[in-house]
Amino acid sequence: MAFNEYLQGESFVNNSVITVIGKDRVGIVYDVSKILAENQINILNISQQLMDDFFTMIILVDTSKCTKSRQEVLDLFAEESKKLALDIRMQNEEIFQAMHRI
Repeated sequence: MAFNEYLQGESFVNNSVITVIGKDRVGIVYDVSKILAENQINILNISQQLMDDFFTMIILVDTSKCTKSRQEVLDLFAEESKKLALDIRMQNEEIFQAMHRI
């Protein structure tokens, strides 16, 4: 099953939000964007901020061309989070927006 078909019984979702948090260092944007590119996940919008020594980034992505399942991508982010000493999380754009509505 392709990533964009993960919501069974509902219309498929093409956009997701990825959040990245970690201690600031050179190469974080590169490391994360490389993972996305290797999995045919397109960056639509990206914002980043440095708060003291912590780097934060929010990325809106289009997953319509990704051939991996949602779980495979989540597992990949979990594995890469450990390797890169970052907290990388992904969720449906609609859920993210609902949770962060003021």
